[in-house]
Amino acid sequence: MHSSPFEYSIDNKRYNTLNYYNLTTFGKKVFKAVLDCGFTCPNIDGSKGTGGCIFCDGGSGYFTHSGISVTEQLNTEYERISKKYGDVPIIAYFQANTNTYAPVDELRRVYNEALDFPAVAGLSIGTRADCLPDAVLELLSDLNERTHLTVELGMQTVHDATISAINRCCTHAEFMEGYNSLEKRGIRVCLHLINGLPGETPEMMLASAKEAAVMRPDAVKLQMLHVIRGTKLAELYSAGNIALLSREQYIDIIVRQLEVLPPETVIERITGDGDRSKLAAPMWSADKIAVLGGIDKRLVELDTWQGRLYNA
Repeated sequence: MHSSPFEYSIDNKRYNTLNYYNLTTFGKKVFKAVLDCGFTCPNIDGSKGTGGCIFCDGGSGYFTHSGISVTEQLNTEYERISKKYGDVPIIAYFQANTNTYAPVDELRRVYNEALDFPAVAGLSIGTRADCLPDAVLELLSDLNERTHLTVELGMQTVHDATISAINRCCTHAEFMEGYNSLEKRGIRVCLHLINGLPGETPEMMLASAKEAAVMRPDAVKLQMLHVIRGTKLAELYSAGNIALLSREQYIDIIVRQLEVLPPETVIERITGDGDRSKLAAPMWSADKIAVLGGIDKRLVELDTWQGRLYNA
């Protein structure tokens, strides 16, 4: 057993996994059922920008079943999940595009429809930090009192030069304003960080993790930059203007990021799922088991763990 003050013995991991969190929170395994409610994004519809972020491929919703109701999507997802895992609770995951970017009455309707589904044990809502007006925050506060709620925010990086390069159209200061508005209301927040963004060095990626550590988020998702065919990023990659991380580089960065993150922060993702049918690079990312195993091995080799270098 390693010497971490947090022993994640259920998973035999040196970081605080989502599986560990779910087992200790719900008493059993929980699975996400992904949803696409047809929302757009202020970075797509022209209110802040057009074209979306350079890596965007339809709002990261390729697992979803768009064009049908929330209930129908949940039925489809639950059938898929229960065939493999049996009768388990699910989290309704509003994944595609910006899921607080709609009239509040429409948001209330789809969220409540999800909560009415018998197997749903909570909601996870993916959105942008600049799409949290007061009326939406009030709705989220109400949901937070009624169910297990997580709001997922795309932080990606703390560096505004990178934010500009990826066409996010939301500064880090704007991100912090949205994050703080959720934190003040006691809403569980999961931050997304992407490693390997254009022009970023390993030290810049570590700086983003250190900034996240200061925020002491409830959860973090870490992943590599995927090049998906048909995106602006794919054009840049094909032209030789983007250098991608190797698997070994990615593993090294992840280990360094884990060391500085608070030990209580849940690591909801430590690698990524690119759509294999559209993935242009890095192809090593498709071998998720090898990436996860490589991270575990490196942590053991260095006798290190999540939070070892965290300074509160």
